[in-house]
Amino acid sequence: MHWVKADDLDFGGNPPLGRSGHTAVNVGKSKVVVFGGFADKRFLDDIAVYDIENRLWFTPECTGSGSDGQVGPSPRAFHVAVAIDCNMFIFGGRSGNKRMGDFWMLDTDIWQWSELTSYGDLPSLREFAAASAIGNRKIVMYGGWDGKKWLSDVYILDTISLEWTELSITGSVPQPRCGHSATMVEKRLLIFGGRGGGGPIMSDLWALKGLIDEENETPGWTQLKLPGQNPSPRCGHTVTSGGHYLLLFGGHGTGGWLSRYDIYHNDCIILDRVSVQWKRLATSNDPPAARAYHSMTSIGSRYLLFGGFDGKTTFGDLWWLVPEDDPIAKRSPSIPSAPPESQSVTVSDGLAESSLKENQIEQSPLVELQKRIGIMISSSNFQVNLVDEVDDKELFELSSRLAGESLPTRDHLACIQALRDRWKKSSASSIQLQELGPLLRDYQRLIIHHLGNLRSDGPSTKSNLTGQKVHRYFHLKSASQLRMDDIPKLLDEYKRLVS
Repeated sequence: MHWVKADDLDFGGNPPLGRSGHTAVNVGKSKVVVFGGFADKRFLDDIAVYDIENRLWFTPECTGSGSDGQVGPSPRAFHVAVAIDCNMFIFGGRSGNKRMGDFWMLDTDIWQWSELTSYGDLPSLREFAAASAIGNRKIVMYGGWDGKKWLSDVYILDTISLEWTELSITGSVPQPRCGHSATMVEKRLLIFGGRGGGGPIMSDLWALKGLIDEENETPGWTQLKLPGQNPSPRCGHTVTSGGHYLLLFGGHGTGGWLSRYDIYHNDCIILDRVSVQWKRLATSNDPPAARAYHSMTSIGSRYLLFGGFDGKTTFGDLWWLVPEDDPIAKRSPSIPSAPPESQSVTVSDGLAESSLKENQIEQSPLVELQKRIGIMISSSNFQVNLVDEVDDKELFELSSRLAGESLPTRDHLACIQALRDRWKKSSASSIQLQELGPLLRDYQRLIIHHLGNLRSDGPSTKSNLTGQKVHRYFHLKSASQLRMDDIPKLLDEYKRLVS
């Protein structure tokens, strides 16, 4: 599969503005409807529609009336949205500090909103719940956050009678959670991840049976422990159904000892429904920036990623994830072909698998680097700003603060060497968040410095690089792309470079 950033030629009209916490649902095979979200400290209530056949974004003029006289739902984010036939159903969410419990339907044939009065076991106000369609009539919703506690209740809505039913379940049940995913796969609801009752971010997978009336099954949860490369704990991710597998992308996790800092993901992991195991999806080209609370929709054999948040930035970019024979992949200028002597390297953290055609001149340092240490680097990947040690302000400030008290001088190189000596003796659990950026850049600098030594001393010179075939983190643009389990590996590779 190839990542390709969408450009103006892909769409007509005006794509939606950047946001996170929105929803995007497929209405039949003809359109994708984006609703709500959060951006620029504002909750949103707008609708953006992608007409798949005409490749056109447009904003419909909606009519309707609610209990307070409004045309449609009030601004919100972190709600649930499910499409059945031509209708999109909206429940809950958040606006400001207020959790919502209202229930709306948008008829996408006539673009009319209706606030629905439902019956039965009404769900409490909540945000960060997850829901999925059961066939073409019912909706199942699980979990969420009501402002005081995480939830573990299961509700089924009949969209014809508008009656809610709370499912009574005995036996083992998942921990209460929010920010998880919920996906119907044949007769079972699968939930993955989320933030749990005690605050931890989870990576467990559960299946719920008893949702199909005709099956006459007693409702019950089963925890699934599947083989393969399991996703790391996360919330705010997406799980999108496509053919014989489910595609998991992105999300928010934590890293460090006692989960001291946030990590945002941009990896692709599939749950193969045929082999029933997790697999890392090998992708080529630079992936999108890591993010959570985005949307990912399936359009034929393509996936369309939109929006999200990484703790600092709200994204408004649109990305395609497409098969290698897709015209979008073929038109991309950043997909080079590799010569026979080059190798394809799958990065172990699942970020990307890239191939490179050596079109640089023989004297290029990047070409020589990849030949000597066996890693693949494309010019588009290697956009890291590798300034010299003495010009790396963040490195110097950190080294001065950590090493300055034990040094009689504030000499740049002395401080930096003291910091390197400290990192040589450090364990991964002792590395602080603010150290990751300087550590990654110094790791990349040391690889380049070793290359320079190889070039100046001749091919017979032995180097620490020759015993290590893959430097897995040389291509990373920032420390935000590191996963929690990458930090010990990065530190081990760094120690070998400085030894």
